[in-house]
Amino acid sequence: MRREPFGMSAGASRLSAAEPASDGGSRYRLRDLFTPLDTLLASGGDPRLALDPNDRVNAYGCAASPEPELWNFASSTASTISQTAYDRAALAREELMHKCLFEEVEIAFDARCEGMREELRGHLQLSSRVEIVFSPSGTDSQLHALFVARAVLGALPVTIVVGADQTGSGTLHTARGHHFSTMTAGGIAVRKDGAVTGLAGDSIAVPLIDTAACIAMRRDADAAVLRAVETSLAQGRRVLLQIMDSSKLGWRAPSEACLDEIARRWPRKVQVVVDACQARLGRRRLRAYLDRGYMVLITGSKFFGGPAFSGALLVPKGLSRSIDRIGGIAPGIFDYAGRCDWPMAWTALRSRFERRPNFGQWLRWEAALAEIGGYYAVPGAFRAKMLAELAAGIDSMIALSPSLRPVPTAIDKSGADDEEFAQATIFPFTLLRGGKPVSIAETGAVHRALARDMAEEISGSAVDRHVAAQRCLVGQPVRLERQDDALQAVLRLCVGARLVTEAWSPDKVQAQRNVQRVLDRIADVLVKIELLLDRSAVAAVPAKSAFEV
Repeated sequence: MRREPFGMSAGASRLSAAEPASDGGSRYRLRDLFTPLDTLLASGGDPRLALDPNDRVNAYGCAASPEPELWNFASSTASTISQTAYDRAALAREELMHKCLFEEVEIAFDARCEGMREELRGHLQLSSRVEIVFSPSGTDSQLHALFVARAVLGALPVTIVVGADQTGSGTLHTARGHHFSTMTAGGIAVRKDGAVTGLAGDSIAVPLIDTAACIAMRRDADAAVLRAVETSLAQGRRVLLQIMDSSKLGWRAPSEACLDEIARRWPRKVQVVVDACQARLGRRRLRAYLDRGYMVLITGSKFFGGPAFSGALLVPKGLSRSIDRIGGIAPGIFDYAGRCDWPMAWTALRSRFERRPNFGQWLRWEAALAEIGGYYAVPGAFRAKMLAELAAGIDSMIALSPSLRPVPTAIDKSGADDEEFAQATIFPFTLLRGGKPVSIAETGAVHRALARDMAEEISGSAVDRHVAAQRCLVGQPVRLERQDDALQAVLRLCVGARLVTEAWSPDKVQAQRNVQRVLDRIADVLVKIELLLDRSAVAAVPAKSAFEV
């Protein structure tokens, strides 16, 4: 395996990521902080984060700097950074630069990361004994969860992935301890789907889509999960059960009753990790998971709208002792974490990792915290009311559109622990022409065209051209495979935290106007989709993969 430099810009010093910290290394890393902010924000991640050299956007169509003129309804995948978040990242960099005049870079950086842990716990109302492991993405955090589960269970477990067809594509690899890309966030070249040394094992996929019917959640999901757990334990294997809350389509599984039965039948034999990377769950529900001893995967870049990528693994207090006392460490995990990623409380574990500050990951989390803090500063009553109004309005508009077919909500999220997320915030739909689904290729073309000014390609009225000119992002197409081999793709309109934050006003009349403006914009997005489907305008859009990556 070849280690690449961890520098932030072309032509930088060729310091190896494996080189121990030294005064010379500290000065080099301090110099990295003077790299342009846009470059820093797009650094320290895997190839999905790279900016296209021509249009300067990443694989999700998002730039590294604010684009206020771009309407964003794509928080199920990624959002372009807001001005508020961008300003916070800029200020954080300045503050760290100043601190580094008096302390070593690694010491100052470590303290800053620990401060972010405390801030995130505060926003999410978590106990101080819940530990947080930062990472460049939710996919990296899945490997961290596997590493932790191995320590807690005393052996490498088999990972049972609930909603394997509704999570990130990298989960196929990380669930069994394999590399999910050709390059790690630390700049280390690896072989995609090759084994992560010491973590490679097996996984079992439990898909959620009923492939024999229309797009809907399978009714036997709980039974399928119980069978997978029972079979694995009967074979003498340890189990890491990755449950879904919520999926790309807004689904959750298995049920609480299923989880209760697992705890009753197999106490302390199954470690649960919750895929909550979408962050579409109430804070009470989040705390309930942690109180039950579950680990939780979250990101600051989905519902909260921070820049992609920013992952974290939340670890309940009962697991910390096992982790910090771990003996042998899977060698491959060193490629996916530096010392500052682990909480300071885990002193023994941290001491075995390199000092390798990831400035890009840190700045993306600083930006995400600006969004998270802003969202929870809005009164809870307004958050709940706005999400309910948007859900009702979007459902109605999709139902009235002749070219859209909604994908039904899979479950009733009406429990008290859901808080404002008792309302749907992801609205998936398929595209139709003449009552029949359009091709996967054309769905991708429509998605790309939405993000472009298409006024020149629409030969309609001035109003039509005005709508066609508006650039907007929606959730990337999700490819769905059916039992009858009829491939389909689903687009998603997504409500994110920033819509709520920007609509809030203590003036109730003004706040209501702001909510209506959001609904008006969503209506325009749907009209643009209709215009694109009615004409051959999408044929002019350059071909480029637009499917969930």
